[in-house]
Amino acid sequence: MPGIDTIARLDNDTAVLRARLLTLTRQQATGLKSEQPADLGPQLPRALSLRAEIARRDTYGTLIGQALSRTEATQQALGRLAEIARQFGSTIAVKLDANNPDVLPLYASQARQALVEVGQLLNAQQGGEYLFGGSDFANPPVPDPDGLPTGGMAAQIAAAIGSLGGGKAAAVAAATRAAALDDSAGVTPFSSFVTDPSRGGGEPRRSVVSADGTATPVGLFANRNAAATSSGETTGAWARDLLRGLASIAALTPAQATSPPDFKALADTIRLGLQSASAALADEQGALGQTEQQLAGLRTRHGQMHDQLRAQLADIEEVDMAEVLTRMQATKTALEASYNAIGTIGSLSLVRYLR
Repeated sequence: MPGIDTIARLDNDTAVLRARLLTLTRQQATGLKSEQPADLGPQLPRALSLRAEIARRDTYGTLIGQALSRTEATQQALGRLAEIARQFGSTIAVKLDANNPDVLPLYASQARQALVEVGQLLNAQQGGEYLFGGSDFANPPVPDPDGLPTGGMAAQIAAAIGSLGGGKAAAVAAATRAAALDDSAGVTPFSSFVTDPSRGGGEPRRSVVSADGTATPVGLFANRNAAATSSGETTGAWARDLLRGLASIAALTPAQATSPPDFKALADTIRLGLQSASAALADEQGALGQTEQQLAGLRTRHGQMHDQLRAQLADIEEVDMAEVLTRMQATKTALEASYNAIGTIGSLSLVRYLR
């Protein structure tokens, strides 16, 4: 019958409209053309490639962010260490004078306090990891910072300074330098890990993977320089120079002032060593600051590339919401018209049949 055939065709059209409306409703809710990747057809390989690249950029950005958090904490520690080196190298060491021995106990007390603080700063942590401990994240690079004023290195330096006099200033200076370089157990203030050449003592700086094939060094060590090069009166490491100078001041007593020429020579050695530490610390801070700028720039570029890639992926996977809403409204209107048409034709067909 013609009426029934018409109704059947309208019913098929209505089913298509219902399916279309369901798809549009789902797209409106998710913002995606399809929740099934396979529905992307020939665009699927491109979408997968973009997703992988976006994930890689996100990973680099996260790693760089974590590294910058560590370098920020490291810079704070370096800044305070530099202040201590400047204070004692350019102020206190300059005032060391055999003609004013009464102030030596005060300077010695200040130096002992500074020794403890330096040890604590070298044990600085960020995120539960020691910043100056190399790859030994769980153990401090300076095991006993509170014991530095009475530890093996300080004791050897004190013994050497106690022998000052009789033109022995150069020998005393050499002995204090040797004590600062001595990595034997019971003398060195540093952990066995960072002093062992087969472990922390020989490992490269900790790095962050900041781009494809690029690892940027960010780690520092408690017992040796990273990017800085020490010069002048030095052990070769700003940390050892700083500890040596402070331990030397801590060992001074009015007894050493009884030999003014030797005292002056030793005071000059202490001052120059602390100033070397200060200069190397400034270089270390500057080098790390440049690294921070490079990493921040890389993170910005990764973020920009992420946004560009995300826009390309959106063109493949996401819908134009305005277009979806327009099509939804048109589909709803067509569906209502189809329902009305089916109802009208059905009524007419029934009347004709009853006649």
